[in-house]
Amino acid sequence: MNTAIWGVLPYVAFVLLIAGTIWRYRYDKFGWTTRSSQVYESKLLNIASPMFHYGILFVLVGHIVGLFIPESWTEKVGVSEHTYHMFSLIGGTFAGVLALAGIAMLVYRRRTKAPVLRATTRNDKAMYVFLLGALVLGMVAKLTHSGGSGYDYRQTIAPWSRSLFTLSPDVALMNGVPTLYQIHAVVGMLLIALVPFTRLVHMFSAPVQYLFRPYVVYRSRDPRRLGARPERRGWERTGS
Repeated sequence: MNTAIWGVLPYVAFVLLIAGTIWRYRYDKFGWTTRSSQVYESKLLNIASPMFHYGILFVLVGHIVGLFIPESWTEKVGVSEHTYHMFSLIGGTFAGVLALAGIAMLVYRRRTKAPVLRATTRNDKAMYVFLLGALVLGMVAKLTHSGGSGYDYRQTIAPWSRSLFTLSPDVALMNGVPTLYQIHAVVGMLLIALVPFTRLVHMFSAPVQYLFRPYVVYRSRDPRRLGARPERRGWERTGS
């Protein structure tokens, strides 16, 4: 079972992420969208959406730093384990609360605004369940094991995560990991596999082309600069 969860499931999730994204791009380009519901309600959305997006971005950055930057690297730049733990606890809690508050407001908006609720699909509901589950489990695991020096996941979960990239996952590292962290990791992997089949796929739609497109020049229609407009033809004139 350990081999299936920690040695096989990560690769299944990764393959579904890549293959699903490619399939979605090739065969469902018109569905590659957030399906924005701003036209139905914008006041609450303008508050909740930035909160969720900034919060989840900070959460993602925190996971990347915690899992893929070895402890020896932070020690070399003078960051002690206690300092790192406190920064991770305070920063991670803030980011998690921000993301949870944003997604809670988004869910409330969907449940209370009839047009938005009618536009909600089964995929959206599944996405919210896994997204909320991953966030809540991560925060509960972090706060539950925050006493003293906290649980040092950089000795177990982080090396296991990095071992996945060498195609030789060190499954034994996950044996003594607290249950809450294990469940959080499993839900996170399932969420990764779900990304291409939900609106979360829009995270890959960065407007990179805007950096290289030519400038758009807007000119004034000041008649002193462009001259008077030519008189319209008979069929273009509006009635009096």
